[in-house]
Amino acid sequence: MSKHMKPHFRVCVALLMLAVAVAAGCGKTEDKNASTQVAAKVNSHEITVYQINGILARENVNPGVAAQAKRQILERLIDQQLAKQQAIEKKLDRSPNTVQALEAAKNDILARSYLEQIASAQSRPTTDEARKYYAEHPELFAQRRLFNLEEIAVQPVAGLSAQLKEQASRARSLQEISEWLKSKQVKFAENRGVRAAEQIPLELLPKLQAMKSGEIQAIEGSGGLYVVRVVATVSSPVDEATALPRVQQFLFNQRSAAAIASEMKQLREKAKIEYVGEFAGTASAAPAAASRPAANAEPPKPDQAPAPNLEKGIRGLR
Repeated sequence: MSKHMKPHFRVCVALLMLAVAVAAGCGKTEDKNASTQVAAKVNSHEITVYQINGILARENVNPGVAAQAKRQILERLIDQQLAKQQAIEKKLDRSPNTVQALEAAKNDILARSYLEQIASAQSRPTTDEARKYYAEHPELFAQRRLFNLEEIAVQPVAGLSAQLKEQASRARSLQEISEWLKSKQVKFAENRGVRAAEQIPLELLPKLQAMKSGEIQAIEGSGGLYVVRVVATVSSPVDEATALPRVQQFLFNQRSAAAIASEMKQLREKAKIEYVGEFAGTASAAPAAASRPAANAEPPKPDQAPAPNLEKGIRGLR
């Protein structure tokens, strides 16, 4: 192994060690016998069934392949333990990079644990609340559609919005819009694909829902400025029975995020926070994304297939 690889390797080993320690230490109030069930011994170290089951639960493995997954997890833990033992033998656990990485990982884990505790303390949304959300958002459920879209994500420029809307109102294709933007030297990114209703920002969805096939519109959203052409749509409704469990989870996530944001706001108000050095005199930084309320969170999905949405187009500006 080259000298250039060693720092990175030490950091990886440190994180692996911490992961094993956390997996071994969590949930000690549960069945004590489970933690003594030895699955394998690596030199003098024992790997327990409890460790394997803990990782299995976190990875949300399909029960049908649980037995195979357990074996794979065990082999990973064996490799992890062998690497850890070698790292300690070579005193890598004392290197500044490793100590720093361990401390950073510890801080992250402790902070996340606190936020998860706040989230888990929130009450679960009732069935009636979920039914209300279902009824108030027919565009996501009873009137859900799949949209075949052509889109242009445009870099916002002062005074551009009104001009762009005028161009979109008389354009026959997005190619005309692209050429016009180029003539104005405005940066933009083009994209095309099929989007389900839940993969589109809630603020934009009603506007798309009202558009006809072939129609072109310039739309403003919190994520940027877009020109969209609806190529075609297909009706794909979701019944209430299918939607309710996912709606409840979505509402719970919103509630948890709001509680976390409120807690972090109070902690900031009570704490003495002093910015020094190059950050001296700056305004208070915005809370981390993980502690913000999910006001713009994606709506509940009727399936688990991830897909891009309109707002991601803005990231491809060039």
